[in-house]
Amino acid sequence: MRLRFAATFLAVLAAAMLVAAIGGAAMIGVYRNGMETTAQRAQLVKLAGSSCTRGGSDGALRIAIGKATDACSYRTPVLGRNLEISATERLLSGTPDPLQRKAYLALELRAGAGAKYQLLAFPLQRKVQLIKVTGEGTEYLAVEKDVKDLMGVNKANALRLRVLKPAKGQAQLSAYVAGNLVAEATDEKAGDLTGAASSVAVGAVSGANGVIASIDDVVVRVPVDFGA
Repeated sequence: MRLRFAATFLAVLAAAMLVAAIGGAAMIGVYRNGMETTAQRAQLVKLAGSSCTRGGSDGALRIAIGKATDACSYRTPVLGRNLEISATERLLSGTPDPLQRKAYLALELRAGAGAKYQLLAFPLQRKVQLIKVTGEGTEYLAVEKDVKDLMGVNKANALRLRVLKPAKGQAQLSAYVAGNLVAEATDEKAGDLTGAASSVAVGAVSGANGVIASIDDVVVRVPVDFGA
């Protein structure tokens, strides 16, 4: 069944209270988008990328990357510092063969002002990276190879990125593929990132001209009973 947008704030609040009662601190969904209609796909707004073409078919947001562009990212309506975002992403066969191996599917949190945390998943390399991007450059927080749950071209990749605050000045990052935890990292300098956007992205190392991907089933969750 396709994911659907939460109907009302009261429904979300009631669900959050139920989860809290059952298991203490947990994550509860506050935004769901199954990309079934043009209006739903329009809820994702471009955050970064100079040459990005968007469209839709088969209930998904389709993204094609053009010249002089390494990646295209689209933000959800949800802003926050402690969030979890998940999506089903596919690298499509229209991507030229030479690009397919270096192409990645991505999720982003705390994005803004050119900085962000990212989960990068390389379907053909079966590799996952947790990275931190700031004005100083890119910092690799964790790299995991031979991730068997990553699927190849035209296959669905269920990705999830969680960023929470375990202590003052810190951020705990967790990356999941197909529901399985595949990488974790703690950033001791989380204050470097001031953004609050949650977004999905696709791209490729050293230029992504020609990369085509689709994004579906986007969900953003917030922590229940978790210190802000």
